[in-house]
Parts: sequence; structure tokens; C-alpha cells
Amino acid sequence: CAVSLQDPDICMVGSAMTDLVVRVARLPRPGETLFGSSFSRGFGGKGSNQAVMAARLGARVSAVVKLGRDSFGDAVLQNYREQGVDTTFVGFAEGEASGVALITVDESSGQNVITIVPGANSTLSQEDVRRAAAAVRGAKVLIAQLETPVAATLEAFRLAKAGGALTLLNPAPAADLPEELLALTDVLIPNELEAAAISGQPVTSSQDALVVAEGFRRQGPETVVITLGGRGAVLVSADGAQSIPAETVPAVDTTGAGDAFVGSLAYFLACAPELPLPEAVTRACRVASLSVQREGAQTSFPHRSEVLDLLE
Repeated sequence: CAVSLQDPDICMVGSAMTDLVVRVARLPRPGETLFGSSFSRGFGGKGSNQAVMAARLGARVSAVVKLGRDSFGDAVLQNYREQGVDTTFVGFAEGEASGVALITVDESSGQNVITIVPGANSTLSQEDVRRAAAAVRGAKVLIAQLETPVAATLEAFRLAKAGGALTLLNPAPAADLPEELLALTDVLIPNELEAAAISGQPVTSSQDALVVAEGFRRQGPETVVITLGGRGAVLVSADGAQSIPAETVPAVDTTGAGDAFVGSLAYFLACAPELPLPEAVTRACRVASLSVQREGAQTSFPHRSEVLDLLE
């Protein structure tokens, strides 16, 4: 995709966080105190992660987020610029701290537990989205999550659909989804835990995931992809349903892997629309598999030069 941020390939309306990461030999039990082996600070938030992943692959990406006027917010803004994400519609919330995510990583398995304090993210409003209407309407793909108020997401999806953009919703963290939002969603991408929480049905196998995905699709989304971690994903669309396996790789840290998948799939949908959907999902799984072999969220995401074979 050529560079022209006046007309982005992807607009992300969503979250920006600072990740505070502790690594431990195993996850602590309730009431237990453990020594950690390391601490690091990084950039995160599902929305920001997805935007950065798409930008690293070569998409023109614009972010619509709210930050606090603090050192965390200043650093996030600078990181967007360094990653090539357009910051025209990055706003600041007076009197609010920037959002943070507290992440504990199990060194033996790479699994993690995450606590989010949204801060300024909670102030993202319909008015903020309307101010960014040019970027929302002008995008090929709009991506959003549930770490910011649903009213802002709904407004973004209304504007995007009016402009002909493809709407992609990553319903995380899991929450009840308004009927209108589902009706405005073209591509729904929950993971297995989110799919189970939202549907109220168990998702313990690929077959379970296919059943739940079919149920979601009847509520509006044309395409549903449920990610299954190391087992890949299931895809349900107008062309049918299928399971898509992932490569077996040694997981170092799964933080941000779902965002790597969503951001790279958004890239393929925006910048390689001729690619068959199952192939786009397969390639997004491969990008996510690369990310789990490195530590951190955005720090684990591959750059375009590392995955040229997936972009041809």
C-alpha cells in the first residue's frame, strides 16, 4: 500500500495502553506472593497493537484514541509516530491518566494474565469519532475492540458503513454486544474464551467454535473468525465453514498474539483484497505464530521485511 495518510487503508478506533509486564516462573495462586524474574514497560492496548501490526506490514493506518496528559501518554504518541501510525486524531483527556495493562507472564508456558485500567480510554466519545469522520469514512477497513465505550464504536461503525468501509470488530474483553453493533459488523473476530462468554455456549473444540460462529453470523456479521490459540482458527462466511490450523511453535510469550492476528488480517483485507479469505486467515495465523516466539506485545510483532513471503 502506498503512503498517503489522507486516505488510510485502515482506521483504528479504540484503545491505547502502557503495558507493565512481570515475568514469573509460574502464575501466583490467590493470596500468594512470588518473586518475579524481570519487569519491563512496553506499548499495548488491543487497538494500538492491531494498528501497529498493520502498519508494520505496510498499511496506511490512522488511530482514533484518547490518552492522558502524562509521561505514558507522551510516550504512546511518540511510539505511534515511530511506527508510522497517523496521529491526527489522537486526543488527550484532561484530568485522566493514560490507560495501563498489568501483565503477568508464566515463563514456563508463555501464558499470561492481564488486568486493564482503562483511564483515558474510557473517555473516547461519539464526538471524538465524529471529529475523525474523514479518516473513518475514508478507510478501506475499520477496526475496533471493546476496551473503549461502545457508543463510540457504534458511531464509528455507522460512519464507516456509510463510507463503504469494511468493519472489523474484535469483541475483547468480552461483553454483551448491542444488536445494532452486530448488524453493522462485517467481520467478527473473538477468541475462544470471548466467543464462549458472549454466546453463553462452551467453546472447547473446533467443532464447538464452528457452531458458535454460525450463531454469531446469524446475528449480522458476514464473516466470523474465532481464534483458537495454538490450534489456529475457524472461519465461517458466505462460502462455508472451515477449520484453519496453525503452525506448532515453541511459545515464549502469548501476549499480543491475538492482536497480531487481527492487525495482520486487517492488513490482508485492506491491502490484498484479491486474496481468498481462508488464505488471508492462514497468513494471519502465521504472523501470530511468529509473535508468540518473542517476548512482549508490539515488541514481538514482525516487520514487513521478515514476512515478505506472506505479503506476495
